[in-house]
This record gives sequence, structure tokens and C-alpha cells, in this order.
Amino acid sequence: MATFLMLGKYSTEALKGISAARTKKATALIEKLGGQVKGIYALLGQWDLVCIVEMPSIEAAMQASVGLSKMTGIGFTTAPAVSVEEFDRLMAEK
Repeated sequence: MATFLMLGKYSTEALKGISAARTKKATALIEKLGGQVKGIYALLGQWDLVCIVEMPSIEAAMQASVGLSKMTGIGFTTAPAVSVEEFDRLMAEK
């Protein structure tokens, strides 16, 4: 599975819905799409939230990003990520 970072920005409405129950629903959506949540962190700065997830495909990552936005009102920017070790290996092959 591929790793994706989902960077979230709260809307005013999304702030009102913060709860452990919503987090469980979000995790369930990721799992329903065949993914696994590796970690969710609250942030200070440009982004309010980062979700580190493993997804079976880019299509599943897109479904998760849009699905979570619809469910929570949080706007997500989702990007694939590789470990530095994997990046070094990929660059050495070129």
C-alpha cells in the first residue's frame, strides 16, 4: 500500500463538529476504502490537521480525501509520500 499525507484546514463549521465520534467515523471511512490510518495529528500553522494513511491506490486516496471533506467540512490536500530511504533508492536508479 502507498502512504499519503492528508493535510487538513478547518472551516468554521468543521470546528464546531470536533469530537472523538467524528474521528472514529473518519477512520472508518478510510478503512472502508481499504486503507489504514497510521496517525492523526493536530498542528499549529498553515495546516490544522495531518492524517498519515496507507491506501491501496491513488483512486482510494482521492475517494478518502473527498469523502472526508464531505463528511467533516475539513478541506484536505492529499499527497503521496515515500520514505527517505525509498526516495534515495529511486534516485540512485536514475
